[in-house]
Amino acid sequence: MAASEQPRVFSGVQPTGSLHLGNYLGAIRNFVDIQDDYDAVYCIVDLHAITVWQDPVELKQNILDVAAAYLACGIDPKRSTVFVQSEISGHAELAWILNCVARIGWLNRMTQFKEKAGKNRENASVGLYVYPNLMASDILLYHANFVPVGDDQKQHLEITRDIAQRFNNDFTPEGEEFFPLPEPLILPVASRVMSLRDGQKKMSKSDPSDMSRIDLIDDPDLLRKKIGKAKTDPLPLPDSREELETRPEALNLMSIYSGVSRQSVEQTVAEHAGRQFSDFKSKLADLLISELEPIRKEFIRLKTDQAFLDQCLREGGDKAAERAAPVLGRAKELVGLR
Repeated sequence: MAASEQPRVFSGVQPTGSLHLGNYLGAIRNFVDIQDDYDAVYCIVDLHAITVWQDPVELKQNILDVAAAYLACGIDPKRSTVFVQSEISGHAELAWILNCVARIGWLNRMTQFKEKAGKNRENASVGLYVYPNLMASDILLYHANFVPVGDDQKQHLEITRDIAQRFNNDFTPEGEEFFPLPEPLILPVASRVMSLRDGQKKMSKSDPSDMSRIDLIDDPDLLRKKIGKAKTDPLPLPDSREELETRPEALNLMSIYSGVSRQSVEQTVAEHAGRQFSDFKSKLADLLISELEPIRKEFIRLKTDQAFLDQCLREGGDKAAERAAPVLGRAKELVGLR
């Protein structure tokens, strides 16, 4: 089936620091798995990254690092559209139109802004506050039919649908639905990957402790060290899912094992019930090294070939611009802009 005949999926990753195991299991591996079944549009969302301050020199490098990670993990730029968000001006142009469609009440309900801004909300950037409108623009600019979403992104897809519906109601002729309402794409993913130092906190690039996460660039020795030092409890591994749910660190490590091995948590529990953590950690480290070491080596190789990465992003940007231009043009026409 030609890409134009396939349902379109859109997603993206922020270029903010090293990508880690949570990014891989929760997003990038799924991008790879579905690229033949959908017209896949994968963006490096650098405009989202600058909603909080970024070092400009590091940001430029991080953009290339995400591109290298996409390709190293198996995203094929010939089968998917891979590009940098800021290089397609339609994202920002449509976002302004959608700023004028979205309602303050909708944004006030967004829990992610409250979490990221914390107690110092008055000092947060306006960009962080209207972040959901830019995300809506990303999706709607390509008339995406599906968006892979985790638990922390469900609200953003809901507001995207609200914005699309409001635009359609306010500006499109009766009987026409200009923006399709994107649906969540539910994929078989691992449970949310949590910190190796605290099983109740999400694994994060921003955690000051490097030992809290598995970065995709970790060599086997460092990976094994991190797993070995991961927080656990003193009991043997549980023999039931019910017991596992009461032990966050055990749940996290067994969920990681399940995600990498593509089996259910119940299967992992049955396979390792009653064993000591030391034995399980050794097997988990072996499994992770087998999965991630080829990616690390390919990532290092790609990083040395900036000309190739630039070419891939340029070609992907051309494809993205070709798709975005008529959508933006029609949206401007519908709201009365020339």
